[in-house]
Amino acid sequence: MPHFPRRAALRSFALAVLAVPLVLGTPAQAAPLWHPDPATDGLKAFEGIEADRGHHHPDRKYVVVEGDHYRFNIWKDDRDTTGGGDRQRTESKGMVQNGPALKMHDGETWTISYEMYLPSSLHGTSKFTHIFQTKTPSTNGGPWVTLDLTRSGSKEMLNARAYANSGSPSIAATDLAPLRNKWITVEWTFTPGSKGKAACVIRTGTGAGAPIAAQGSMSGVNSPGQGDYVRPKWGIYRSVQSASADILDTYLLFRNYTAARR
Repeated sequence: MPHFPRRAALRSFALAVLAVPLVLGTPAQAAPLWHPDPATDGLKAFEGIEADRGHHHPDRKYVVVEGDHYRFNIWKDDRDTTGGGDRQRTESKGMVQNGPALKMHDGETWTISYEMYLPSSLHGTSKFTHIFQTKTPSTNGGPWVTLDLTRSGSKEMLNARAYANSGSPSIAATDLAPLRNKWITVEWTFTPGSKGKAACVIRTGTGAGAPIAAQGSMSGVNSPGQGDYVRPKWGIYRSVQSASADILDTYLLFRNYTAARR
C-alpha cells in the first residue's frame, strides 16, 4: 500500500472539502408551507373572503379564479359594513394548505411572496387604499403592516408601510406608474411582535432575477399577535372619501402565492 505523509494527506483532504459545496452551517431555504394552485385549490386557499358583507349586490362576483390567477373585483358603488359607509372592501384573508390555517405567531419569521397585476383603473388615493394588510383576528387588531396605493397631488406611489407605527412610516416605496399593466413581484419577510420586524422587496417583473424597484427593512415594527396570530389579507380595501376620479370600477390580480416559516 502506498504511504502518504500526514501533511500531504491533510492537504488532499482540505482540497477535497473545498471541491464540495459547503452545506453545514448555511441556512437552507425553507420549503413553502403555502403554495396554492388556483385551478385546484380555488378559494379554499384562504380562510375566507370579505366582500359585499351587506349583501347589496348578490349578482356580482368579487373574487374569482381565472386560469392561473385570482381576480379581485370592486365597483365604485360598493360599501363595506364598517366605517359608516365611507369605505369598500374586496379581500381574501389567511393562508390554508390542505387543512388548517397557517398562522404567523410572535417571534416566528415568515417569508411571503406573490405576483400582482395592477391595472390603470386602480389608482393611488389621498385616503387609504390597502392592497395588502396584516391583522390579528381575535382582536381585529391592526392593520399592522400594509401595502398601499397612495397619492400626493399627481404623484402615485406603491408604498409598503409599518402602518401601526407612529406616522405609518415607509418600509419600501416606489412610483406606481412603471408598475402598472404587467405582472410584478412582492416579497415580504415578517417577524411578528409588539417590536417585530418587517422587510419588503418590490420587483418590476417576475422571478428572483427581476429588477428591484424598491426594497427596505425595519425593526421595532408594531405587529403583535396579541395572544392569537397575525393574518395576511389581500385585495382592495379603500376609503371612498378620496377624489371620485380615483374611485373607479376596477380589479386586482394575484398569482404564485408562497409562504414559508424559517
